Amino acid sequence: MFLYVLALAVMTITVQAQKMDTLFLHDMSAFSAQDGNWRIVGDVSAPLRKTADQHYGDMEYVDGKGILLNINDDKHHSALLTRFTHQDIDLDLEFMMPAGSNSGIYLQGRYEVQLFDSWGVKNPKFSDLGGIFRNWESAPETAYAGKAPLVNVCRPPGIWQKMFISFTAPRFDSQGKKTTNARLNKVTINGVTIHENLEIPHPTGGPVENNETLAGPLMIQGDHGPVAFRNIRFRVFEDKKVKTENVTYKYWKGRYEFEDDFKNKKADKEGKSPLGLTWEVAPVKDFFGIQLSGDLIIPRDDQYYISTIYNGNLAIYIDNVLVKKISRAWDWDRPEKSIIRLTEGRHKIEVFFCRADAWLPPTMGIFFESDHLASHGIHAFSSLIQRESEYPILIAAKEKPRILRAFLDYNQQRKLRRTHTIGVGDPSGIHYVFDNALGVLSCIWRGDFVDATPMWHDRGDGSFRPMGDVVYLTNEVQLDVVSDVSSPHRAAFAEGEFRSRGYKILPSTGTPVFYYTINGMNVEDTSYPDALDNSLTRELKFTSLVPGVRFRIAAGKEIKKLRMAFIASTAGILYP
Repeated sequence: MFLYVLALAVMTITVQAQKMDTLFLHDMSAFSAQDGNWRIVGDVSAPLRKTADQHYGDMEYVDGKGILLNINDDKHHSALLTRFTHQDIDLDLEFMMPAGSNSGIYLQGRYEVQLFDSWGVKNPKFSDLGGIFRNWESAPETAYAGKAPLVNVCRPPGIWQKMFISFTAPRFDSQGKKTTNARLNKVTINGVTIHENLEIPHPTGGPVENNETLAGPLMIQGDHGPVAFRNIRFRVFEDKKVKTENVTYKYWKGRYEFEDDFKNKKADKEGKSPLGLTWEVAPVKDFFGIQLSGDLIIPRDDQYYISTIYNGNLAIYIDNVLVKKISRAWDWDRPEKSIIRLTEGRHKIEVFFCRADAWLPPTMGIFFESDHLASHGIHAFSSLIQRESEYPILIAAKEKPRILRAFLDYNQQRKLRRTHTIGVGDPSGIHYVFDNALGVLSCIWRGDFVDATPMWHDRGDGSFRPMGDVVYLTNEVQLDVVSDVSSPHRAAFAEGEFRSRGYKILPSTGTPVFYYTINGMNVEDTSYPDALDNSLTRELKFTSLVPGVRFRIAAGKEIKKLRMAFIASTAGILYP
């Protein structure tokens, strides 16, 4: 008996924690007038494949509210502009496109982040999903060649995808001369970073105006194909920063754990800090305590979020009130942000920092942000020296399949670590992790294989990280033997119910076949890419079938049939 299953889960990753404004999609009042190709609808669907003439597939919709939809034709094909303008902005949204469609989001109406159906593209270009489009200038001083995304993380057409953009607008002096270029601080698609700290020196092709300015609207391309958006949220930032002045320091030599261990003693050295807030006022790198005191200049009344990166023990006081105290934690722990409301003007800040060991270099960074100010450091640039960089240990599957046993942090959560997992990489670029304690596919992805740095660097922790847009399927039982098919599904097997019998490598393909027994039933489990390298086929063969076999293909709060696909709205997608 054979059972063929094609399954893929849907995962949403939240990138921004602070308050964001919502672009309410109840009507078109948030946008300037357009040709009629844009409308507000209640739901949309799109086919997974192109039509016979290779044109993009049409999008179907139902009336309602909450989704912004473009369906263009020869007479109706205008771009859509927001009524609000922005300088610096964080933008978070979801989008859906049919097969073959094309659109784009223009920051300030001038810098395009490409939207394109790039499903299956192995070597993305600037014109693919997430690429920064080129312009059409020929002069060297104005030409821009565009920038391809670091990786293609496009999901199939007809599927909602998520995009986050953090953008810093260009700056100009009092005479209007540009002093710094526009910059994409970060762009992620489906939770994967595709651009980081990328300057855009000139407007890209098709801007609302071919110039650069302090502020401009968001613009969405509307003449290249259908596209839908939902859950559009944004934060616009003022060009202001928290600063420090008149910073002085005191230094104590010795192994100190907390500020109370040294602050009441006579300092070994003290004076004015020429660089402001920095650990560098200490004449040594290890075994010291310091106190930094000065004026904190707050640019506006607001609620501020304070975060830190450090190696050592750290305490921060503002106006003699303790706002953050961290002991025996390290830079990778990234503790929760402290929240404090401050009024515009001068405040007193005190920072205590001490080092009682020497196995990592000293690091001290303090960051402020608010709902109106982007995150920025108030420390000296040289104070934030990260721990020594690691040369990544990347495992590829270019010429033949690769098999690597390691731990897997399911859904990127250490508390959900699976310890009997095996990564299988394929030259097609479609990879998966098999859980040898449950007999399930834990996750699948396409692109590069795994980063084994956590497993093999230094002492290691035994885990690897799948690379790219990883879709986590399940960490619970799928195949089971039950006496009552209506009984609830369970998370794990009881002791003795599941027994792994190892795996064999198929000589013809180099892929593994996993063997295991469930309640006396023998199973052969094989997964392999389809002929077009667009999906993963899982084949289960039962050599001693017993009554009561049940297999959970997908799970979700709601499973509904769409055109050419079934989708589990919160857990998974079953492709045809």
